[in-house]
Amino acid sequence: MEVVFESASSLAKMAKLRIEQDEAIHVLHPNQIVAFQGRSEQREDSLMKLPSMYRKKRFIQSRVRGPAQLMLGLPEGYSMSVVPIGADDDLLYEFRHVLFYTEGVSFTSHLQNVKNTLITQDLVKMQFKGPGTLGLLTAGPLYQMTLDPKQPLYVDISCLIAYPRNAKLRLCVYGNTLASQHMNYHWEMTGQGHVLLQPCKPDAKLDEHMKNDSLLRRVAREVIPFGGIFIK
Repeated sequence: MEVVFESASSLAKMAKLRIEQDEAIHVLHPNQIVAFQGRSEQREDSLMKLPSMYRKKRFIQSRVRGPAQLMLGLPEGYSMSVVPIGADDDLLYEFRHVLFYTEGVSFTSHLQNVKNTLITQDLVKMQFKGPGTLGLLTAGPLYQMTLDPKQPLYVDISCLIAYPRNAKLRLCVYGNTLASQHMNYHWEMTGQGHVLLQPCKPDAKLDEHMKNDSLLRRVAREVIPFGGIFIK
């Protein structure tokens, strides 16, 4: 699979995916598909499994077989990064940031404890196994930082995209009293490997899947034909 990034203007950006014969990708945000070149039967939409519905706040996903080309639109202020996934990959990802993954990639769930779930509002993390590729949608470009076994790395919880499964995490604030009273919760992290970060805090207004939309409205928009047009 080949990925090419294009800019329609200084703000709007798109990613063109060229899918070869015998390749396929799963798009978890089908509404971001703005153009498709291929045979109609090469796109197959289906209902997500219930755990994925909860985590993605979506109900439909698309599987596209090659040879074909897709144009994915990226919301204003967001970037798409392509991450290779190996057979021994140990990173745990925020599932809501996964835009697509290639056929052959598998994933398993890892439950958070109650305290972390309440603060992060995210019950599970996802571990992906390859070989394959992930497409991640992030607020700003994706960055990588290396962990240290002793020196903690403090990361705003809204900016952390992925971290090693065996990393040690503790919810905290840091700095003096004034600093700790006016900051978002951070992860205090130590361990081996690296973490993936987005440099900007997500803005719900830029991307529909970040909004606290009602369950009924999401169901109607996803299930009813042309629901995304008529139900705002």
